[in-house]
Amino acid sequence: MNEIAGKVCLVTGASRGIGAAVARGLGARGAKVMVHYRSGRAQAEAVAADIEQQGGTARIVEGDIALPGTAERLIQETVETFGRLDVLINNAGDQISRVGIAEFPDELFERHLAINVRPVFVACRAAVRQFRSQKSGGNIINVCSVAARTGGGQGSAVYAGAKAFMSTFSRSIAKEVAPEGIRVNVVSPGVIKTDLQDRVTSPEQLKATATQIPMARIGDPEDCVGTFLYLCSDQLSGYVTGQVVEVNGGLLMP
Repeated sequence: MNEIAGKVCLVTGASRGIGAAVARGLGARGAKVMVHYRSGRAQAEAVAADIEQQGGTARIVEGDIALPGTAERLIQETVETFGRLDVLINNAGDQISRVGIAEFPDELFERHLAINVRPVFVACRAAVRQFRSQKSGGNIINVCSVAARTGGGQGSAVYAGAKAFMSTFSRSIAKEVAPEGIRVNVVSPGVIKTDLQDRVTSPEQLKATATQIPMARIGDPEDCVGTFLYLCSDQLSGYVTGQVVEVNGGLLMP
C-alpha cells in the first residue's frame, strides 16, 4: 500500500475514537492528513504529532460540522493547505442520546440531522466538485453503523435512520460519479469502544452485547483501520465502489 503515501486525506472527527485511529493509520503509511476536531484541540494535536512521528504529514482544523458552512470550509482548508484532496473520510457523527420515539423532541431530531446527515451531504458535494476540478478521480469513505441495518438499541431510531440514509445516499452517488473515477464506499462499524458508546451505553449493556458477538468481544477503534486502508488504496480496492463494509466481529452477517 505504498501508493497511500503522499495522498491528501481529510478525516472528520479525527481527534478521538475511530477517526483518530484511522488518521494515525494513514499517517503511518505516509499520507498527508488533515485532522478535524470540534472541541478536542489537545487530542487533535496529539494525533497530528503521532502522524508526523510515523513519517506522515498532518495539520489540524477546527469546526462544528453541525453548523452551516463548516463542511465546505474543511474541504477548502484542506485544499489550501495541501494543494488538493484525494480522500474524504466522513467519520464525524453522534448519537447524542437515547430517547424513545414517543418522547423524542423536535429539537433533538433536528440536532441528529444537523450532525449525522447534512454534513455528509455537504462534504460529499464539495468533495465531488473538488475531484472534478482536479480531473484525477477521488475517493469518499462514509462511516455508517451496524444500527443502520439492525435499528440499533432502544432509543436509537433516529440515529439508526440517519445512518441508513448514509448507506443509501452513498450507493446512489457512487453510481453517479463512478464514470469519473470517483469511488464512494461505506465502513459500517459494529459496537466499538469509543467515547460515544461510553456515553450512551451502560457497562452492563456492553457486557451483554459482547455475549452476542461471535468473536466474543467489543471492538477497538484499531479493529476498523485495516478496512479504511484497503478502501483508500486504489491498488487494492480500485474496482470497489458503492459497498457497505461491515466491521462488527460477526454481530451482523448480512
